[in-house]
Amino acid sequence: MKATSQSRWNRLRYRIIKASKGASAASRALGVTVGRDCRILSNVVTTEPWLVTIGDRVTISSKVTIVTHDGTGWLVSDERGRRYRYAPVTIGSEVFVGTGATIMPGVEIGDRCVVAAGAVVTRSVPSGSVVAGVPARVIGSYDDLAAKIATWPSASDMTGSTYRARVDSIAEAR
Repeated sequence: MKATSQSRWNRLRYRIIKASKGASAASRALGVTVGRDCRILSNVVTTEPWLVTIGDRVTISSKVTIVTHDGTGWLVSDERGRRYRYAPVTIGSEVFVGTGATIMPGVEIGDRCVVAAGAVVTRSVPSGSVVAGVPARVIGSYDDLAAKIATWPSASDMTGSTYRARVDSIAEAR
């Protein structure tokens, strides 16, 4: 099967499994190593899914891109042929990856990290870090962010019989 046919088949297979068993199961079925209790809201399956490892209790928000190859190698072609770079991506445990983040080839994200929405992670992230920006840089610690989040309202603070009423009961004022 040609690469493009294989890619189409993998996308279809992913969608079918995701609809019946969820994104974690679909990612595993295509070769991604996925830990326990993960929330995957993006299609994290790349053209090399076996190069992606995700730890336990990880949230991958929507529109996250995980890249396991560097396509610029196609710019160089000589008597030896085109150049290729493939590198694994590893995401530790207890990690949150925000909407629209991009994780580049060879990056390792440590345990207990937060990758902010829209960040482009070009280098590995030490455990316990919060990173943001393009390119992503450490902007704080996981422990400091967790302490701030602990001051937010909790589920027990919500009141109301509908989802909207419960959200409105704790929503910040405009």
